[in-house]
Amino acid sequence: MSLRDFADSIFSVIKTAELVDVFDILLLSYIVYTFIKMVRETRAGQLMKGLVVFFAAFLITSWLEMKAITYLMSEALDIGLLALVIMFQPELRRALEKAGHSKLGFNFGMSRSTAESAAMWNNAIEAICDSCVELSATYTGALIVVERQTKLGEQIDNGTIMNAQPSKELFGNIFYPKTPLHDGAVIMRDGMIMAAACFLPKPQKEELVNKKLGSRHRAAIGMSENSDAIVIVVSEETGSISVAENGLLTSGFTRERLKELLQNRLIEPDEGSVFVKTAKHISHITKRKGKDKHE
Repeated sequence: MSLRDFADSIFSVIKTAELVDVFDILLLSYIVYTFIKMVRETRAGQLMKGLVVFFAAFLITSWLEMKAITYLMSEALDIGLLALVIMFQPELRRALEKAGHSKLGFNFGMSRSTAESAAMWNNAIEAICDSCVELSATYTGALIVVERQTKLGEQIDNGTIMNAQPSKELFGNIFYPKTPLHDGAVIMRDGMIMAAACFLPKPQKEELVNKKLGSRHRAAIGMSENSDAIVIVVSEETGSISVAENGLLTSGFTRERLKELLQNRLIEPDEGSVFVKTAKHISHITKRKGKDKHE
């Protein structure tokens, strides 16, 4: 097919396209973009690169009529999907969970107002940061789980229910060594301490976790793998403040860095949401039309 024929075929498709076809393409593009964004944060991202290379090699061998290699690769493709589902079951589950608790940019009226929620989280963030700095200075171990979209009812139920206002003093009492509640995690919801002495799940691939990490850091990684929670760890060996998110553990947090991260995750609106952008665009158009009428 010549370049001109190719251009003519594309033009004929565009000419016969309807509005629903445009919406169909845009929706598909958004789904593909979201899928790529999710998998690139996991080991599945490397898998996708390998699949692209494998598929390109399959097309090339088919075009060159290399029968033996083409046969072997086609057989591998037949069983490849099932093998991938088995091998990457944890990553696929995490991707589906992320899709399930992703923000859609609007409120169904079941939660607090944005202003009230922001005020509660502002107070909670200050208490968390002050506590972590003080616990770090005294080399007192701590594990704080901040619930987000994924509800942690199962972990809350296996701990001691508190439903208390967070404060530096309360965190200090909870994590003080040899007290009944110090051995476990504190879980926070809506700016409140819901429960203490909670047990968290282990990492899905514990054998791959750094052997130098203690039980608190492993529990933090495991919890962040199973939910979208932000998990803060204070090491009793080094006093270092770490944060686990999406299965990744980052160490060396200062008070300022920790506060900035928590504010960005818990208070700042999701400006990247497609629904938020659409709502803002419609609102802007409406206001502009109103001004034009007055003028």
